[in-house]
Amino acid sequence: MTILPPDPDLTALRVHLARLRAERGWTFDELARRSGLARRTLIDLEHGRTTGSVTTWHSIAHALDVPLEDLLSTLCSDHTPPGSRDRDTP
Repeated sequence: MTILPPDPDLTALRVHLARLRAERGWTFDELARRSGLARRTLIDLEHGRTTGSVTTWHSIAHALDVPLEDLLSTLCSDHTPPGSRDRDTP
């Protein structure tokens, strides 16, 4: 029997990105300038039309000055993140 991991919470990631951008008062144009990404890419990420690559999220994390793991941790917001359970418990 194959046990599949839970689905990532992409909605939480999009909301987190929008919140971080709004906290800084940045437009899509400003985040695009700071990240080197296309404005359209950022809009598509926040609106759920694309999930982006690791490289894309890495650029966004640097632009927002947040650790990549903090940015992506929201992917596990609807389930227990891996490694957070007691490893001695089956």
